[in-house]
Amino acid sequence: MKHITFYLDFISPYAWLAFERLPEALEGLSYRVEYRPVLLGALLQQHGNPGPAGIRPKRDWTYRHVSWLGHALGVPLQMPARHPFNPLPLLRQALSCSVDGSINRFVAGTVLRHVWVGGHDALDAARLDALAAALAPQLQPGMEPGSPEVKTMLRSNTDAAAAQGVFGVPAFGVDGKLFWGFDGLPMLRACVEGDAWFEQQWDAPARVPSGLSG
Repeated sequence: MKHITFYLDFISPYAWLAFERLPEALEGLSYRVEYRPVLLGALLQQHGNPGPAGIRPKRDWTYRHVSWLGHALGVPLQMPARHPFNPLPLLRQALSCSVDGSINRFVAGTVLRHVWVGGHDALDAARLDALAAALAPQLQPGMEPGSPEVKTMLRSNTDAAAAQGVFGVPAFGVDGKLFWGFDGLPMLRACVEGDAWFEQQWDAPARVPSGLSG
């Protein structure tokens, strides 16, 4: 059985698409998934990357693209009333259901649907209260969203992800290899299946010299 670490931030529409399609993408394979919330903004900042929402034409394209993908794949996806937004309340709410920095699929799906289904404001106070109520049975003793323990878990998750080479979400770690993006799911499947390409070619791109000076 393969162990897959799924790095996600609820602000990412591609994380929602990947979450929904992962069971189908890996159907028939032996695996288990560990869901790890991370702060995407901190990962982007480390690489000086403004993210898609930081470049206006790319922002428009990204929103158009994910809306199309949802339509084409039959995955409910409506852009929230405001995007981007500060995902910290959602990340901390999810991690209050954790003891080790990982969350289960129910928690991950509940928060992702809160953001990506219905086109509502992800940070609306009444909706945040409803989300907290939905997750209440999953809360761990003493793990409140604003507690130092939860904040530390999020920082630790994000730092550990960065140390593993995670630069964006969704990202999937398996057997020391990292796969990025919703469109990386077929490649992830091939790796889990044991495609020999990964032993023969995985490290080759790192040996390609740069043609840019400075």
